[in-house]
Amino acid sequence: MLAVAMWEKIEGIERRYEELAQEMARPEVAADFQRLQTLAKEHASLESIVSLYREYKRVDAALAEAQSLADEGSDPEMAAMARDEVAQLAQQRERLEEEARLALLPKDPYGQRPVIIEIRAAAGGDEAGLFAGELFRMYSRYAERHGWPVEVMSSHPSDVGGFKEIICEVRGRGAYSRLKYEGGAHRVQRIPVTEASGRIHTSTATVAVLPEADEVDLKIGEDDLRIDVFRAGGHGGQNVNKLSTAIRITHIPSGITAVCQDERSQLKNKLKALTVLRARLLDVEQKRQHQEIGDARRAQVGSGERSEKVRTYNFPQDRVTDHRVGLTVHNLPAILDGELDDIIDVLATEEQAKRLQETPA
Repeated sequence: MLAVAMWEKIEGIERRYEELAQEMARPEVAADFQRLQTLAKEHASLESIVSLYREYKRVDAALAEAQSLADEGSDPEMAAMARDEVAQLAQQRERLEEEARLALLPKDPYGQRPVIIEIRAAAGGDEAGLFAGELFRMYSRYAERHGWPVEVMSSHPSDVGGFKEIICEVRGRGAYSRLKYEGGAHRVQRIPVTEASGRIHTSTATVAVLPEADEVDLKIGEDDLRIDVFRAGGHGGQNVNKLSTAIRITHIPSGITAVCQDERSQLKNKLKALTVLRARLLDVEQKRQHQEIGDARRAQVGSGERSEKVRTYNFPQDRVTDHRVGLTVHNLPAILDGELDDIIDVLATEEQAKRLQETPA
């Protein structure tokens, strides 16, 4: 059962919901579009939990009535039917209580944001670079399945076709709420194509998932930034080294940098680098404000050593194991093709369960 204090909180939400409806009905408010829009937004945000609470009250009243009929016992057949109804309604009420507790959990303020995903080859040399490329494709395919556009912000290809590092932006409502579970060290076990003896190698790539920062999230003074322009290097075609279009932006107070050289336009590279820099600075600010959860980005990435891992992709056994929840699934090709929802659902459920344990009953 939910604690009395929690029901009082929900009752307060219902009262606020009704007050907002009355306020929006006033002629002077209806004539003020901005005020009406603000009230309507708050009203809509409360609608789901109010509907849930009203359904709970309906079920609770029906349960009390059915229990009364079952206790009377004057008509054995009617009493038996009432007992069956009591059992069904009790289960329904329990489910609604659980949903109410989940609805009261604080929402992730960044859950609906686009994300910056940083993927880096770690232990394993060329094989780690190839794996980093496969992870990038996996997240790109996952985003495609959800209708979220993906844009490469910065990349450093490896000599054999993978990436030493690739940073991309995934835009779409709810992208961070789903992809935030992907942060950490990902380990691959397989026989590399260059391995003549057929031995299984273990390599790793690290993934960091950062919510994209809005300008209102943090103020960055122009004097705090140093912008360096240089010629792009590496892969990119015949014009790569002819023009100085690559951008490196350094946040002087923190020393955090972001580099972009993928675009031929200096302005586009600057805008992309600023987006990555803002995400990294927001991540630092989040850590400062929530020190009890530790250093989030380093906890995600770790050192990249083979022994540190959140997930293992084992090719010979066609399995993927997420070590945080002890989940093992098969059909590895489908997962690498972006079918991640089953794994993410389990991780999200586990997070909710932990948060509920930490919330007073």
